Amino acid sequence: MSRTNRSAAETRDRLLKAAIEVFSTEGYVGATTREIARVANVSEVTLFRRFQSKEQVLSAVARHITALRTEALAHQDEWTYDLRRDLLHYAKLHDDTLEEYEALFRMFIGEAHRHPTEALEVLQQSFLPLREKLISYLQTCVERGSIRPNVDLPLAVDQLTGMLLSGMIRRHVSQVNRGYSRKRYIEGCVDLWVRGVSTAASPVSRTPSPE
Repeated sequence: MSRTNRSAAETRDRLLKAAIEVFSTEGYVGATTREIARVANVSEVTLFRRFQSKEQVLSAVARHITALRTEALAHQDEWTYDLRRDLLHYAKLHDDTLEEYEALFRMFIGEAHRHPTEALEVLQQSFLPLREKLISYLQTCVERGSIRPNVDLPLAVDQLTGMLLSGMIRRHVSQVNRGYSRKRYIEGCVDLWVRGVSTAASPVSRTPSPE
C-alpha cells in the first residue's frame, strides 16, 4: 500500500471511530458531521470527501461493525456442520460485536422512535447479508438432515440473535448477580436453540464449560 493510500485508510478509520463515539453519545439525530470531523481531528471538508452525508457515515459504520462476522461466514465450505459447534462460533462472534459496540446499539434501541426511516433502513440493509448467510447455512443443514424441514429459518435466526441482544442489554443495565457467566449464557442460548430445531429426538446433554 502506498503512503497516500495508507494515509487515506488511516483517515477513514479515524472518521469511523469518531462516528461510533459521536453516534453512541449524541444519538443519530443529535450527531453532526461537524462533530464527527472534530473528534477525528480532521476538517469537515475532509469528511465530505469520503462521505457525502451523515447517512453515508452511518452506513460505513454499520459495514465496519459487521465486517468481522461477514468474513467469518464468507467461506461456508469451511463450516463443520456440527450444528452446535458452528452456531456457538457464530453466537460468540455476534455477542462480541454486541459487547464491543454496546453503547451504539443501546443508543439506537433507546431512541428508535426518533430515527429517520432512512437511518433505520441503512442499519437493516447493512446487517441483512449476515442474516441471509446464516439462513443459507441452516438451509444446508436442513438438506443434510440435521434441522427439521418445518423450521421457519428466518424466524429462528431472529430468535437466536434476539436472545443474544437481550443478554447484552441485561448485562449492562443490571448489576444483579444472576448466577451464571456471559459464556454460560451464550452456551445456554445456543443449546436451547439447537434443541428447538434439531432433528435429534433427544440432543445429548452437555456439561457446561468451566467458568
